[in-house]
Amino acid sequence: MLFWNQEARPAHPGGPNKRQGVTKTMREYHGFTGCGSFYKGNLHSHTTISDGMLTPEQNVAQYKEHGYHFLCMSEHDIFTDHRAQFNTENFIVLPGVEATAVLYRAIGTSERYKLHHMHGILGTTEMQQNAPEGTFGHLQYLPPIKFFGQWEGAKAAQQLSDMLRAHGCVVTYNHPVWSRVLDEEFMDTTGVTALEIFNYNSTNEAAVGSGLVHWDRMLRAGKRINGFASDDNHNEGLFDDACGGWICVQAESLTHDAIVENFMKGNYYSSAGPEIYDWGVKDGRVWIDCSRVERVNFVAGNIVNDGGTVIGELRKDTLTHAEHTLKGHESYVRVEVVDRFGRAAWTNPIYLEWD
Repeated sequence: MLFWNQEARPAHPGGPNKRQGVTKTMREYHGFTGCGSFYKGNLHSHTTISDGMLTPEQNVAQYKEHGYHFLCMSEHDIFTDHRAQFNTENFIVLPGVEATAVLYRAIGTSERYKLHHMHGILGTTEMQQNAPEGTFGHLQYLPPIKFFGQWEGAKAAQQLSDMLRAHGCVVTYNHPVWSRVLDEEFMDTTGVTALEIFNYNSTNEAAVGSGLVHWDRMLRAGKRINGFASDDNHNEGLFDDACGGWICVQAESLTHDAIVENFMKGNYYSSAGPEIYDWGVKDGRVWIDCSRVERVNFVAGNIVNDGGTVIGELRKDTLTHAEHTLKGHESYVRVEVVDRFGRAAWTNPIYLEWD
């Protein structure tokens, strides 16, 4: 999840940061590795194999029609591997599952007080070969972990993470606000690569699809974790829940290993609309190049009033570049760009080291 320097990047103005009479400098950081092209994909999707309304064939057709390059059909508690059926030169499927631990009010009721939904996305070839428990099979059922009345939430989250990684999977934690979980029930779980920071379905269902506050709480506590946006589409027709949240992974090629490796490295951005072309830190200034937006938010830790915002013309998308001068003590910085309709795109964090 760390980022590193790349040569031959465009220079941006700025200078060493001075605070309390001491000059602080840092090395140059680049938000993307420059390793290839951007590929658009959705990591959270459901079909008729679990509780979605589209068949896998219809679901794939939907995303291909909207210009996606990859898709994970993450059925509830059922691992699927559709690669042989759907992979082409221009589109691939990532095998995966959305595993569950759930707290019911009582035995005999379907009322759920809270739950963990965690993705297991099939890892790289090396991860598969080194998986202690072997890899899951197509349509393999993973029984949910069930509790009644009370639970040990943190222990259950760790159990899911350990189980998925033991089977060669990359682990993500999904929609914490929708899940009604407390911070202490999931934020210290080890082995989680990314947190779902935007869920299009949950946002449209009841405005419970943002995980941004939880993300910054984790980052401020020193946890290095990326964020991702997704659809969580079920296509029930109650509200729009498809093609509204995605990630763009920069990779050498559209192959399983290249996409998964760069996802784990954080070499991607998340979006609900805008595009991010490049970003980084040079001479103590954060900069970003993006599609036209109304505002750019530089979110940083760890002291009150760290970070800042650049606002263009109100209700107009006029910004394509923005910069922010760091103060000299920030532990991380991430950037989000927002268009006049409120649609955002998010970088992953850069973890800063000051000399």
